[in-house]
Amino acid sequence: MRVAVIGAGVIGVTTAYELGADGHDVTVFERRGTVAAESSFANAGLVAPGYVSPWAAPGMPGKVLSHLWRAHAPVRIGMHVDLSTLGWLWQWWRACEPQTYRANRARMHRLAHFSRERLHELTQRLHLDFERAEGVLVLLRSPRDLAMAEPGIRALAELGAAPQVLDAAACRLVEPGLNPQTPLHAGVYSKDDDVGNCREFTHLLRREAARRGVRFRFYAQVERIVAGVRPGLVVVRTPIDPRDQPPAPSRVNASDWPITQPGNADATEARFDAVIVCAALGSRELLRPLGVKLPLQPVFGYSVTAPLRHDEQHLHREPRAALMDERYKVAISRLGNRVRVAGSAEIGGRADRSDASAQATLDKVLDDWFPGVSRRSQAQRWKGARPMLPDGPPVLGPSGVDGVWLNLGHGGSGWALACGSARLVADAVAGRPTPIAIDGLGIERLRG
Repeated sequence: MRVAVIGAGVIGVTTAYELGADGHDVTVFERRGTVAAESSFANAGLVAPGYVSPWAAPGMPGKVLSHLWRAHAPVRIGMHVDLSTLGWLWQWWRACEPQTYRANRARMHRLAHFSRERLHELTQRLHLDFERAEGVLVLLRSPRDLAMAEPGIRALAELGAAPQVLDAAACRLVEPGLNPQTPLHAGVYSKDDDVGNCREFTHLLRREAARRGVRFRFYAQVERIVAGVRPGLVVVRTPIDPRDQPPAPSRVNASDWPITQPGNADATEARFDAVIVCAALGSRELLRPLGVKLPLQPVFGYSVTAPLRHDEQHLHREPRAALMDERYKVAISRLGNRVRVAGSAEIGGRADRSDASAQATLDKVLDDWFPGVSRRSQAQRWKGARPMLPDGPPVLGPSGVDGVWLNLGHGGSGWALACGSARLVADAVAGRPTPIAIDGLGIERLRG
C-alpha cells in the first residue's frame, strides 16, 4: 500500500516505522524541519505503565479547583479560556464518572504495557542507543501524601501491577542523592519502569525508518485531506524555522539531524491508499472539513533541562533514574549527563506565553530533592502542548471517512503509548488482527 503519515513527532515516526517495516510505501509530511520538534521535544521521558491513567478521574474536579489558588500548583488555568475550552472541560467533568474512569484506565493500562514491550523490543533489535535508565520512584512527603496515594496503589494491584511501597530509608537506598533536609515519609517504587529521551529515540527511529524506504518531507504543511478510496493530500511549503536547529546538549549527530530545504512553494496534491493523521493539535483543522470533530484540547506542560555539575562537591548527589514528586506532580529525570524536571498542566494557555510560577515550581522541586546538582545558567526551558481528549485514551484506527485513519490524542502519555499505538494502527490498516484488544480506543466512543 501507498501510505501517507501526517506529523513527525514520536507518534508519527513510530507509525511510519511500523508501516515501512511491514513493506508499505510510506511518506511522512511534517511542517517543521525535523522530527520531534513540538510535543515530543522535551517531555519528562517516563515510560511507566502503572502511572498512565486518565486525567478524567473521580474526585479530580475538586482537586483541580483546590489547586487554583496555590503558588506551586500542579494544575493552572491560563488567561485564554474560550468556549472550546469550556466545552472540553464539560466533557472532561462527565468522564470523571467512576465507571467511565475504570474502563478508560484499563484500556490505557493495557496499551501502555504493550507499548513498553514494543519499545524494549525495538530498542534491542535495532540497537538504539538513546539516553535511558530503569526504575521510577514516586516520592511521598508526608503521611497525608501516602494516604492520598493508597487508592492509586490499590488500583495498580487490581490491574496486575505490583509497585513496592518503601519507607524513607529504603527510598534513599534507591536514590542516595536525595536531600536529607527535605521531609520524606515514603515512596512507591516500580523497578520495571523506565525513563528515556523521547526526542533522541525519535531521531534514531527516523533513521531506521528511512533505511526501510520511508520518505520524510519536511517543511511540508498539509492544508487539506481529500477523502476517498484513493485519499489525497494538498501540501504547501512552510518557512524555515530557526528553532529546528539542534541545541548544544543533544547527543544526536549532525549527520543524523534530518533538516531539509523547503520544496516548491505552490500547493501540490498527491494520492495514496491510506492517510494516517498523527498531527497532534493540527489534526482538528484537518479533520473538521471531513465531518470528523475531535474534542482535542492543548494542555500545556513545562520542563527545564540542565547539565549536571559532576564536581567533587556534588558527587553522588544527582538522581540515578526517574522520580515523581507526588504532591506537585513534577518528574525529575536523569538523561545521560543532564537532569530534566517536568510538570504542570496548564489549561487555556498559549504556546508563546510562559507562566513564571510554573517554572518556579520546577526549580523548587529540583532544589528540594537535589540542590545544586545542575548548572541552571545553562538550562533549556520549554513549554509544549499535550493534545488531550477529555476522557483520557487516544483515538486509534478508522476515522469513519474513507481512506483516513487516526493515531492521536495521547495527551501527556504520548511517549509511553507511542510504540504500541503505532503497531496497532499498522495492523489495523493492513486488515490484520491486533496483538491486544483495541476496543474502546476508536472514534466511536466520542460520538455519544
